[in-house]
This record gives sequence, C-alpha cells and structure tokens, in this order.
Amino acid sequence: MEREISAGGVVVRQSTPGWNLAVIEPRKEPAAATSKGKRWQKLLLALPKGLVDAGEKPEQTAVREVAEETGLTAALVVKLGNIKYVYLRSWGDRQRVFKIVSFYLLRYEAGTIDEIADDMRIEVKQALWIPLAGAELKLAYKGEKDMVLRAQKYLQEHPEFSQHQP
Repeated sequence: MEREISAGGVVVRQSTPGWNLAVIEPRKEPAAATSKGKRWQKLLLALPKGLVDAGEKPEQTAVREVAEETGLTAALVVKLGNIKYVYLRSWGDRQRVFKIVSFYLLRYEAGTIDEIADDMRIEVKQALWIPLAGAELKLAYKGEKDMVLRAQKYLQEHPEFSQHQP
C-alpha cells in the first residue's frame, strides 16, 4: 500500500467575540442531480493541509499550506498530533493509500483570508474564518474535528497565548 505524509494547520486568531479558526471549502466534483433534477451539496469545511515536499519538515509544510490555501501568514505554536487513515485514490490507479497528517496549532500573523493564487482555486473553493467555539461541529472529517478540540484545550490551558496576538 502506498503511503503519503502530509501536514496542516489549525490557524487561530483572537477577535472581540472570541477565537476564530481559518478553514477551507475544498473544490469538489459537481453534485449529482437529485431525483427532481436539482443539484445540492452540503457545505464541506476542512483544515488547510497538503503533502510534505522533499527536504521539507512537516511544520514547514503546515505553514506553507496555510499560506497557499488561505492567504494567511501564521506562526508555529505547537504540534497538536497526527491523524492516520486509509483512502481510495479517486484518480488514476484508484489505489488504496495509507495517509498520515501532522497538524500544528498556528497563530495568525498577517494576510487577508481567501486572497489566494488563481491556480489554488483548483483545490480551494473558498477560505473563511469561523468561530473556534463549535467549529468541531462544522468540519467534515473526524480527525480534523479532534485537532480543533485539541486546539481549544490548548488555548484554555494557556491563557497567556492570547496576549501574543497581533
């Protein structure tokens, strides 16, 4: 079975009502037509992530992928953990792939959400801020929901973190 190593970021920033989380809506295949001929899709939200390039450390990948997929510059805070899963490649050889994704808590530094390069629109439909509180209920993937819960716990246990926001 082929293996893939990826990394991603849980990017947070503090605002007046509370913490916000940067998420992406990945570009998906068109929805199948319903029995009445209408097309509909549930909004799918995910964390920014991508493959670790040769010679790159996972934490560097997380920062790079966040910049590419959201338009934000963010600083590494701490590793939150790894998620592991197997998926069936939907293109090419349709091979089963074992994937490990390392996630990092990142602190927003600069940039405007969703200001990304045109060639990234193949992968990302939009990037947006959502409230961190309850974000685990809005994300599509179980492992990513767990990473958001870990980020929430970290912020609760480290109140000094909020003092370092730009």
